[in-house]
Amino acid sequence: MENNNIKKILIIRLSALGDAIHTIPLANALRKRYPNVQLDWIVEDKAEKFILNNPLLNNVYVLERKKWKKMNLYNVWKEFFSIIKKIRSENYDIVIDTQQLLKSSIIMGLSGGKRKIALDGGREFSWLFANEIIKTNRKQFDINYHVVKRNLEIAQYLDCNDINPEFVIPDLSKEYSENITDIIKNIDGSKKTILIAPATTWENKHWTIDGWVNVIKAFKDSYNIIITATEKDKNLTNKILEKVSGKNIINLTGMTTIADVVYICKNVDLVISPDSGTAHIAWATAHPKIITLFFATSANRTAPYGDKYYSIQSKSLCSPCMKKHCRLKTNKNECTQENFSEKIINIVKKVLQ
Repeated sequence: MENNNIKKILIIRLSALGDAIHTIPLANALRKRYPNVQLDWIVEDKAEKFILNNPLLNNVYVLERKKWKKMNLYNVWKEFFSIIKKIRSENYDIVIDTQQLLKSSIIMGLSGGKRKIALDGGREFSWLFANEIIKTNRKQFDINYHVVKRNLEIAQYLDCNDINPEFVIPDLSKEYSENITDIIKNIDGSKKTILIAPATTWENKHWTIDGWVNVIKAFKDSYNIIITATEKDKNLTNKILEKVSGKNIINLTGMTTIADVVYICKNVDLVISPDSGTAHIAWATAHPKIITLFFATSANRTAPYGDKYYSIQSKSLCSPCMKKHCRLKTNKNECTQENFSEKIINIVKKVLQ
């Protein structure tokens, strides 16, 4: 297929912050190959932080689902089709569906794009709306194939030569909370700093309370320990901190925005987290070393990769199941009970020596 006359490209990657971050290397490869192309993106508000104002992009369309949940159906459809109308008016040469689910493929079908591109193996009949399907030997949810590499197959198809996974993220410095920046600036500069982010969205991606306690106890006197989580995860961090305390432990639960987490990741030496948005944010900043824990999900598919990144996968027979809810009738979430403490402690000693 001729790729020399491409003027406008639209990327469809809607929900989940981590998934949006994993798609940024595709946008970066396209920008390098086609520096003068109009490169746009449609995203949901849940994942917009790394997409809005991203210097790789010309325009971003945001589906404001949080707002739409509070609106009547007529006004939701009115706003949705207003966005579709804007997209259609651009007459995109290429529309790329990297999500490959029904909702994203419907948008591709409505986009009016000349070439509607997707990889094969999409779910929910998403292939019906594509007129160019890229053949690949890997399934969309192959647990042994990294999602970034899968996205970059699209870049290869579009003649991109530089397909090394690289991130470009927006400048969020104007959004940093002053109290958070003050806290980080005033921690003990003679010690290295570890960020622990124990919470994530799936219960079967969470590690045990005692596991986190053992790790924090091992390093609370030698390093600064920062703990972040959302307000709804306060119960989790409270249970951890009921069992361990120390003057070098800083609890920021419920205090940070996504922009603040970016700032923290740029100013710590190591991040320890389950498969979570924080791990992906840390990876996108390209600054700290990262240890990521995997239970229901696959390290081979979504872990940060590179020389300074480490992942630990549960050895449970059913891990990774890739299911949001554990299907076991007995020993629910048994994969999350594995004792990783010694492994984590040894890696920390290695990378922060």
